[in-house]
Amino acid sequence: MKRHLFFDLDRTLWDFDRNSEIALKCLFEDTQSVHQLPSFFKFNQVYKEVNANLWKKYGKGKISKEELRDTRFQKAFLKLGINNAELHEHFNAEYLRISPLQTGLFPNTIETLETLKGEGYQMHIITNGFKEVQLTKLEKSAILPFFDVIVSSEEIGINKPDLRIFRHAMDAAEAQPQHSVMIGDDMNIDVMGAERAGMHGIHFDPKEELSRKKNDFRIRDLNELPGLLPWVFRG
Repeated sequence: MKRHLFFDLDRTLWDFDRNSEIALKCLFEDTQSVHQLPSFFKFNQVYKEVNANLWKKYGKGKISKEELRDTRFQKAFLKLGINNAELHEHFNAEYLRISPLQTGLFPNTIETLETLKGEGYQMHIITNGFKEVQLTKLEKSAILPFFDVIVSSEEIGINKPDLRIFRHAMDAAEAQPQHSVMIGDDMNIDVMGAERAGMHGIHFDPKEELSRKKNDFRIRDLNELPGLLPWVFRG
């Protein structure tokens, strides 16, 4: 019997918030003196709010990949009172180039993946991110070889938590739902979406932001996975 683990990438393995802030700070510092920008703290605060709202809309199919990419910096700068097409186009292009090159992973990511691989699990990725960007992140952070199937919502035109993306990933991996576990940081999008598709779900909640419910499978550190998985598969 083959056991399959499907991981979310951003905020589950790849530390999106830390890596994004590093990339933005480099870009901001190179540009601030020329364009008289506000403090990085203020800029980052506004950008994160705008970006999060746009990703929610993208996840619900309300906007396209292109609209998300092309407007997030524009909207952030407009909120700061800056209307400069050249500036937001520069930020957009450079952020897309710099951000995926960052290599920050959550603690114990590689050690845990090595342990799970050694225990015979087949591992895969299901992400709502953009395909080429996510592949760069996996490659640069040296975790691409651990994964057999990589499914991005952009590639198949379906976003998590739609159960069809989970079914598509299982079909590609030749996995049965009862032998499949989804691990992700978003309870609704990753865990509950996977469970609706018949899979098991594990919530990665490093900051313990959600209160635990009965029968929840939840971890704070990835190194808890090898010990928890046998209990999850027992059901």
